Amino acid sequence: MRKDFIAIHDLTQYEFHEILDRTDDMKRHPHRFRKSLKNRILAMIFQKPSLRTRMTFEVGMLQLGGEAICLAPSDIQIGSREGIFDIGKNLERWVNGISLRTSSHQIILDLAASTRIPVINALTDLLHPCQAMADFYTLREKKGGLAGMRLSYVGDGNNVCHSLMFAAAKAGTKMTVATPSGYEPNPEIVRQALDDGKDTGFSLKLTADPAEAASGADAVYTDVWASMGQEAEKEKRAEIFAPYQVNAKLMSRAKADAFFMHCLPAHRGDEVTDEVIDSPNSVVYDEAENRLHIQKVIMLLLMGKKEKEEHE
Repeated sequence: MRKDFIAIHDLTQYEFHEILDRTDDMKRHPHRFRKSLKNRILAMIFQKPSLRTRMTFEVGMLQLGGEAICLAPSDIQIGSREGIFDIGKNLERWVNGISLRTSSHQIILDLAASTRIPVINALTDLLHPCQAMADFYTLREKKGGLAGMRLSYVGDGNNVCHSLMFAAAKAGTKMTVATPSGYEPNPEIVRQALDDGKDTGFSLKLTADPAEAASGADAVYTDVWASMGQEAEKEKRAEIFAPYQVNAKLMSRAKADAFFMHCLPAHRGDEVTDEVIDSPNSVVYDEAENRLHIQKVIMLLLMGKKEKEEHE
């Protein structure tokens, strides 16, 4: 693994699959790793609210024998009280790794460049790589393989959509993305994903038709219509995205055993109906659980003792 975990795009295919493989071992035999990060400390910086991300990083560090310290927005005030370069230079003297949940993707790039210790992307407005890794681990766990699988994403072409495209490219998954006009995924992310997947069997189709996207899918994925920071657009987006609701009618276009997926939190009655999210085919809580196992592996690979340290 490289120093930081910022984007799935940065991983080689080997690294991508290694994380998934090691997660199998981590999930099945957690007791083997209970001291793997002993005396390691993770600083968790949160500039946005969080349930799953905070709990899975903090619980993960405790289960690996380490500790986590959470820093709220008022504690640091990035960019106003102190610059990101100085924050990174200070933290590297005290802790062994940093996870950051923030808005601007440039902030996490600048933090990673400022410090010698690993930086983990816990969400930016551009990407949500830990979530997508957990999603693809869940798909592999449920379906037994990823190559050739058909994944449908319906909704906003946002950070979750971007990271799913990167993961699909590494996995050789066939992905269709359905968004309203003007809400398509970032063209540069699309270009990078297509380049990543040119030798894996990956394919990507962009459409405005949710029924077309869901047709024959092995899994149908959606996310909230208005993400954090877009609350002022909520009413406008609700009207635009109404035809993109994942309901029983849309799921009927997918395969009979198709899974419903969502990164959570879900706005029931908006992007998904109760009938779908509470159905036997919904794996949303499996995805949430697997955030813990995936992130434990990522933290272990980045923050675990290196061979030189083991022999000192």
